[in-house]
Amino acid sequence: MPTLAPAPSAKTAISPPSPAQPTMPLQIYISGKFYDKENAKVSVYDHGFLYGDGVFEGMRSYGGKVFRLGAHLDRLWNSAKAIWLKMPISQEELAKAVNETLAKNSIKDGYIRLVVTRGAGALGLDPNKCSDPQVIIIADHIQMYPKEMYQNGLEIVTASTIRNHTAALNPRIKSLNYLNNIMAKIEGLQAGCVEALMLNAQGEVAECTGDNIFIVRGGTLLTPPIDAGILEGITREAVIELAEEMKIPVQQIALTRHDIFIADECFLTGSAAEVIPVVKLDSRTIGDGKPGPVTKKLTERFHQLTRE
Repeated sequence: MPTLAPAPSAKTAISPPSPAQPTMPLQIYISGKFYDKENAKVSVYDHGFLYGDGVFEGMRSYGGKVFRLGAHLDRLWNSAKAIWLKMPISQEELAKAVNETLAKNSIKDGYIRLVVTRGAGALGLDPNKCSDPQVIIIADHIQMYPKEMYQNGLEIVTASTIRNHTAALNPRIKSLNYLNNIMAKIEGLQAGCVEALMLNAQGEVAECTGDNIFIVRGGTLLTPPIDAGILEGITREAVIELAEEMKIPVQQIALTRHDIFIADECFLTGSAAEVIPVVKLDSRTIGDGKPGPVTKKLTERFHQLTRE
């Protein structure tokens, strides 16, 4: 007669595998309500979709705290005012909604895209025929560039697409129409680079397709001024403040490609990109072709700042 195996003891018993826990769909905030990502929709008649008529902000959250949320909201309001868009919500209410969206998605270290559209209206450009501007908050994660590029530096090219003339569409307005940047980005990608440098109508350095630019020369930090036709970057401003705190001289002056070619160091800043070194422009090696000491110090200090 076969011997039955003893029943497993409580100590050795194997529990049945737990069923896979369903993943909570990403929750998107649209004008006071939350929707699953798949059901988050606005009207196809919204002028933000039809004409890029609206404004946005891209922000980072570190440890559950949005980095310089107040500065981002101030810039959003300025952009809205510049395009004659009345915000349908107060800054205090929007700040609360941003934090609620992060909490709803259990995101502590992430990226927030805040969008305000003109709202649905008739076909045609007239903003007076639009009503009910839409406020959209997306909390997710983003990786602008591969990790090795932060360690080794970017190679970039100069785009033939110039930055929008300030009399046409001022780059200080963070509008939903990013076609100018996208056209330059395409040039960079076609040249095998993930980023491209944009010049202004005077042939001076403006910014890259999604980031502000800095160079280091002789121990001094140099970056184009606001009137070169650039976005007033929140990370740009933070890096300038950190450099001054670290006793690194800072000058906001007109730059040309020649200044970048002969620079000791170069790096880019942006909310999504944070701080990333650049080691080549148009096949010219910048400095010794490696991320420089000033870039490394500012990067380290910036990361500390985001956690303070």
